[in-house]
Amino acid sequence: MNTNWLDAAQHLAQQGEAYVIVTLVGVTGSTPRDSGTKMVISAEQAFDTIGGGHLEYQVIKAAHDLLAKNTESQQLEHFQLGANLGQCCGGTASVLFECFASNRVNVTLFGAGHVGKALISILSGLPIKVNWVDSREEQFPAIFNNDNKRQANTKIIVSDDPVGVVSQMPAKSYYIVMTHNHQLDFELCQKVLARKDFAYLGLIASDTKWRRFQQRFQHREISESLVSQMSCPIGLPQVTGKKPMEVAVSIAAEIIERYQSQTSDTKPAKTKGSLKGIKWREFKELLKEPESVDKSC
Repeated sequence: MNTNWLDAAQHLAQQGEAYVIVTLVGVTGSTPRDSGTKMVISAEQAFDTIGGGHLEYQVIKAAHDLLAKNTESQQLEHFQLGANLGQCCGGTASVLFECFASNRVNVTLFGAGHVGKALISILSGLPIKVNWVDSREEQFPAIFNNDNKRQANTKIIVSDDPVGVVSQMPAKSYYIVMTHNHQLDFELCQKVLARKDFAYLGLIASDTKWRRFQQRFQHREISESLVSQMSCPIGLPQVTGKKPMEVAVSIAAEIIERYQSQTSDTKPAKTKGSLKGIKWREFKELLKEPESVDKSC
């Protein structure tokens, strides 16, 4: 809990992680912290404090319930420290919960060659989670072997069975296939296609390689509709060039375009005159001081 709540919120937002900002918007009587105190809560951590004790325990529990829904929301809760929470402080606290949903995209990049290295330099700066997979540990740049300098959104996976890694990924994942072995590329694509739940599957390939893969998919009785969802040649056609960084920029642009369009498609349509946020009447009622409050601790 040593991290400042503002720094934590900025970091979590940058990484696309869901989090809740908790604010004491009103206190009466004796309370551990004053009105205006904030903390940030994610699925795995809590940053700063609103005073500890049972109040903070219940607040974290309520925040986790909101995080499980993964929707943008605000709500107010009123806590009586003495009567309901068993704290010696006899005051009350009105707590505002502001939940920010996760927009994190899970990307798995197979291959640590020249293009993979160029691409990871871009992906590591995006609000996504990256799994970088290769069987050759020596191929990964030294910076990723230093835990103090490792990019926060990138996980290195050294595996003799890269195909098995596909089964470990969540639904709606993005897969980028560009290993040093054509047969491995085919097996990876076949495994992803078999899952039928990918958000994106991009394969780096020449025209000849792509035609052969399509024929092999047909022999494996993989439906054409699934294969047609693959991105091959990978990347945006408007971004040309064959140098590793030029190819990487093209692929990164396609990934960004894809997840941004998917995010906008899932946002609920706005209804004219619909309420957003918290009703003023509800807010006003919560801030009223109870008739009897123990002002001593």
